[in-house]
Amino acid sequence: MFRIQTFNQISPRGLDRFCSKDYLVGPEVENADAILLRSHKLDPQAVNGNLKAIARAGAGVNNVPVESCTEQGVVVFNTPGANANAVKELVLCGLLLASRDIIKGIDFAATQTSIKDYAELSAIMEKEKKRFAGSEIAGKTLGVVGLGAIGSMVAEMAISLGMEVQGYDPALSVDAAWRLPSQVKRIENLSALVSSSDFISLHLPVLESTRGLINRGMFQIMRPGTCLLNFARDEIVDAEALQEALETGTLRRYVSDFPRPELLQRDDVITMPHIGASTREAEENCAIMAADQLRDFLEHGNIKNSVNFPSLFLDRAGDATPGTRLAISNKNVPKMLGQILSVLADQNINVIDMLNKSRDQIAYNLIDLDSAPSDAALKAITDIDDVIKLTVL
Repeated sequence: MFRIQTFNQISPRGLDRFCSKDYLVGPEVENADAILLRSHKLDPQAVNGNLKAIARAGAGVNNVPVESCTEQGVVVFNTPGANANAVKELVLCGLLLASRDIIKGIDFAATQTSIKDYAELSAIMEKEKKRFAGSEIAGKTLGVVGLGAIGSMVAEMAISLGMEVQGYDPALSVDAAWRLPSQVKRIENLSALVSSSDFISLHLPVLESTRGLINRGMFQIMRPGTCLLNFARDEIVDAEALQEALETGTLRRYVSDFPRPELLQRDDVITMPHIGASTREAEENCAIMAADQLRDFLEHGNIKNSVNFPSLFLDRAGDATPGTRLAISNKNVPKMLGQILSVLADQNINVIDMLNKSRDQIAYNLIDLDSAPSDAALKAITDIDDVIKLTVL
């Protein structure tokens, strides 16, 4: 039986993917084979010797000690795209809030509680509505930084609303390129996009290369009246430079899902309590995707949407019987596969199918055998220098 420890409230639709006959799932589970979580910040000590995988029901994994996991052969999954529509819709809300003084208008109307006469109230509304005038987003230019699952949906949405859309993503994948609407103008450097957009929407993960990406230099080349939307991660925007840009009027409006204490009382800042993916549908989609990925990995060794291991899928060989698949992770150094296969050959164990892939400093192998390996064979493999983890499936 597989043991899965959960943190946070995981949607029941995700948990239902685990058959109670084969899985023990819950927050009190100890010595877990896998961990399923959302925003809980995982203590590195939770990465123990038995742990094989961690699945984050969401896109970011900044709450998971990924480097420590990789060193111990623990696969870290996320769920890219599962919450994309929820974030896309909130970006639309942010665009409208930034272009029209909707919030102040709502607040003004809500404070007129002393007026009981409908005609009088209507007259005041008509008289004062000019205070809350704004502009339309149609015809304006939106610069999308990061064209993955969310960014491409934001771009498509903006086009349908009559905006001109340009995008920048130096790491654009082939799959993401296929998803991208043809009307999106690809920009080859960030400075060019920043200096020619009325609205800029960020959709990037936090990496060393993206931390503080929107800095003082970027603010200085923005068009007067630019609005910046950050529904990605707070660290992508340099906090000190942001405050300077607002103080000087370089930036007209900042809309973010990550409140900062020094910005809370500013009229030119709209902040939300990290609710980009806080919809019932997004939570269900993320939980289902995370659960399915864990099941396929624990039962068959297949990997999809990992942030630290290569993607790898191997159909079960037709003549293979349960318990004859090996999942082996090792350091990505020469001659590792040859050493593993030599051990199997010395034990007269025939390999009937296999797949090997690597990613950065880690390599991963799935090997189907025509008979179950002996304990001696398994020990001989684990004793090979640079083998990190071996699991019999």
